[in-house]
Amino acid sequence: MSEPLHTLAAACRHAEEIRKSRFLAQAAPIATPEQALAFVRAVSAADATHNCWAWRIGQDYRFNDDGEPGGTAGRPILQAIEGQGCDRVAVVVTRWYGGIKLGTGGLARAYGGTAAECLRTAERVPIVAMARLGLSCEFAELALLKARLRDLGAEPTREQFGVDGVALEFELPSRRVAEAEARIADLSRGRIAARRLD
Repeated sequence: MSEPLHTLAAACRHAEEIRKSRFLAQAAPIATPEQALAFVRAVSAADATHNCWAWRIGQDYRFNDDGEPGGTAGRPILQAIEGQGCDRVAVVVTRWYGGIKLGTGGLARAYGGTAAECLRTAERVPIVAMARLGLSCEFAELALLKARLRDLGAEPTREQFGVDGVALEFELPSRRVAEAEARIADLSRGRIAARRLD
């Protein structure tokens, strides 16, 4: 089984000086491409020579060299995200040019290395695969079902009250789905069957 992917517990930063150029890597956990781009806009320095970035969310990713030679900044930052086993992360590496050209290999090492060190020292949390279940129950069963499902890490995401009872949707770790379905069947003596919503 492969190692679980991680995201960051919080935003972090790491600065280095490489041949008189200053590099500042800033990283943050993200859930959507919109959050990633908002983070890029928020931390990009207007006075910098370049604000290069990359982000990854599952199979979705983007990167930008921001005027550096193609392939020398954004892609090495993305490779640092992947190399550190991270997902749902955005990284911006800002460079203030110090007067010494680094060459394409030097740029790739500087951007990728600064990003990797930022992620390596960051506090990380494992990404838990989640599932969504739905069920319908009587009013009298709702409190007990919610309490017993919460024991499995299930959080209600929607409750809709109708004349005959409650339609309940909740999210829980994927690895607990079979246990939740068994618990629901047990508590309702087989009358309620949960259905997968994802």
